[in-house]
Amino acid sequence: MSGPPAAVRDWLAANRPRLLDELLAFLAIPSVSTAPAHAPDIRAAAALLQARLARIGLHGVRLLDGGGHPAVYGEYLGAPGQPTILVYGHYDVQPPEPLELWDSPPFTPSIREGRIHARGASDDKSPLWIALSAIEAWLACTGGLPVNVRILLEGEEEVGSATLPAIMTAHRDLLAADVLVSADGGRWRPGLNTTNTNSRGLAAVEVTVRTAARDLHSGRFGGPVGNAPMALARLLATLHDEAGRIAVPGFFDGLRRPGNADYASMQALGFDEAAFFRDIGARPGAQEPGVGLLESLWFRPTLEINGIAGGYDGPGVKTVIPCTARAKLTCRLGPGQDPARVVAAVAAHLRAHCPSWVDLEVAEAADGTPAYAVPENDPYLAIVEQVIADIHGSRPLRVGIGGTLPISAMAKTLLGLETVMLSYAIADEQIHAPNEFFRLSSFDEGLAAWASFLPALRRPGKSGN
Repeated sequence: MSGPPAAVRDWLAANRPRLLDELLAFLAIPSVSTAPAHAPDIRAAAALLQARLARIGLHGVRLLDGGGHPAVYGEYLGAPGQPTILVYGHYDVQPPEPLELWDSPPFTPSIREGRIHARGASDDKSPLWIALSAIEAWLACTGGLPVNVRILLEGEEEVGSATLPAIMTAHRDLLAADVLVSADGGRWRPGLNTTNTNSRGLAAVEVTVRTAARDLHSGRFGGPVGNAPMALARLLATLHDEAGRIAVPGFFDGLRRPGNADYASMQALGFDEAAFFRDIGARPGAQEPGVGLLESLWFRPTLEINGIAGGYDGPGVKTVIPCTARAKLTCRLGPGQDPARVVAAVAAHLRAHCPSWVDLEVAEAADGTPAYAVPENDPYLAIVEQVIADIHGSRPLRVGIGGTLPISAMAKTLLGLETVMLSYAIADEQIHAPNEFFRLSSFDEGLAAWASFLPALRRPGKSGN
């Protein structure tokens, strides 16, 4: 598989300092999508991307508005007869708190010991920037691209891509392509060639219980009146059995087992389970019985309690019977599960176990996202794997993502596109946590891979740069 022209490689080497400086300026924008106070920063990040897409020579650059934070769009359609790829990334980031745990300010990017330190450095601003930089190099050196490219840069990924379906529906023709190529995702560990082929889905619910019209004095009413936090704790405890298995009837409906290739990759990784627990300060024992750790992380569903609130938790003592308590639950979903059916099963289970003296409300917290897996024989996946092999000297292993990438399932449902991933983030780069970072070596490897990926997509005998 031939790589990019020497002029493209030379351009990337010569312009690397500028590309890094511009990335640092991008990282300095606190584009936190979940916080209303950062709405101006979201707009600033979108404007920066708009300006860059227009400056490097893409056409039709605009914002796509679905009623929330906008997506940024641009296109190059000057390669007749060649495939069209939809390149995806997201410019929003997670909140940086707790700030006191950062070694340097999260939105004052710094380079130390071969790493870029900043919120969003790994998820997803640097991988996004790499893809745009390779496109810029081709346009600067050849005046065009080997294939047709559409760009979709989202501003709501970290809050579940709430308005992305509306954007996709309204702009289906604008986003038409042969495949979606995601700069989001990540490699498994340093020094190991991998590519992401699946991600888990997500469903969320909020549970509220009430036991009286108001909080009550525990001396005057204690005994005959129910305690809401206690009732909620007992109710939530029924969601799992004594061995830690999910005990909700119908929860696993539709779940598919991993394929043979998935099991082969899990075996080939040489995963160190003891180091996994040691690195996070945890101990084994909570895992679903009879399920391997990697299968549990990548393919099996979960039912987690993310937070509980109710009663008094301030200093000292308050002798009160709380009348309400709340909990937030999320479920990571395996392949084949329907988010709506999972939510319905959880709600039915809670209602069936709720005492008669408790009022229960179960509300779906957000639209769910199903799990996604690219077909094992997808031709664009084969191209990604060959490019990685050419750059790094060995074929990548296929690995899963325990988290959820909403774009993949949405692109499949709304645009009819499969998703392949070409991201140079690595799983250990403390995404969503203090001291997030991105390796400079990954920046260079990513530029080489994306510059080679574009010509690798060309159909033989067709026009294109």
